Amino acid sequence: VEDEAHIIELARLYFEREGFRVSAVGDGEAALEAARRENPALLVLDVMLPKLDGFEVCKRVRAKSDVPIIMLTARDDDLDKIIGLELGADDYLTKPFNPRELVARVKAILRRSERAAPRADNAALHLNDVTIDPAAREVLVRGKRVTLRTKEFDLLLTLAENKGLVLTREKLLELVWGFDYVGQTRTIDVHVAHVRKALAGSQVTIET
Repeated sequence: VEDEAHIIELARLYFEREGFRVSAVGDGEAALEAARRENPALLVLDVMLPKLDGFEVCKRVRAKSDVPIIMLTARDDDLDKIIGLELGADDYLTKPFNPRELVARVKAILRRSERAAPRADNAALHLNDVTIDPAAREVLVRGKRVTLRTKEFDLLLTLAENKGLVLTREKLLELVWGFDYVGQTRTIDVHVAHVRKALAGSQVTIET
C-alpha cells in the first residue's frame, strides 16, 4: 500500500523475482477493500497515504485480522515506529529503504508465521494460574481467556518455554520474529508491555 508509483514498481520487481504475487493499491480506503478481498499473506503499508493514513489502516485491519504488517515510515522518527507497533504492526522500515532488505524482512516474518504452528505434542503449558495452549493458541488467566495478537502469543509461548532463562531482546527477535535485527529493539518492549497487561492480576510475571 503505497501512493508513490515508482516505489510500488521497484518493490514489485524485487518481490516477483522471489516468486511472490503482488497486489498494489495507492490509498488507505483501497487498502482496506483489498485486504478484505485478497486475503493477503502479508501487508506492506506506508504511513503517509491519501484518504486514510497507514496508522488507521493498520488499526482497522488488525481489529479483524492477524495478517502480518510491515509499515513504511518516511521519517526516522521513533514516535512513528512506536505508534505503528502499538497498533499491531509486526515490523517497520524507514524510507528510503533497500528493496532487498524489505524482501528479506517479508521472508523472515512469513517463515516465523509458518513455524508458529502448534508444538508436536500439543501439550498445554501451566504456569501458576496461567495456561498457554499452543494447539488452540489460547491463553487462560485464572480460567478466563485473554486476547493476544499473533506475535504477542508467540512471545509469551517462547518466554514460557524458556522459563527461568534470560533472553536478550535480540534473541527474542530471532526466536519470535525469525530474523536477526540490527538497530533498535523497541518492538520487543512494546509487545512485552501488551503481554504484561494481558497477564495483569495473574501470578505470572515477565521480569526485565
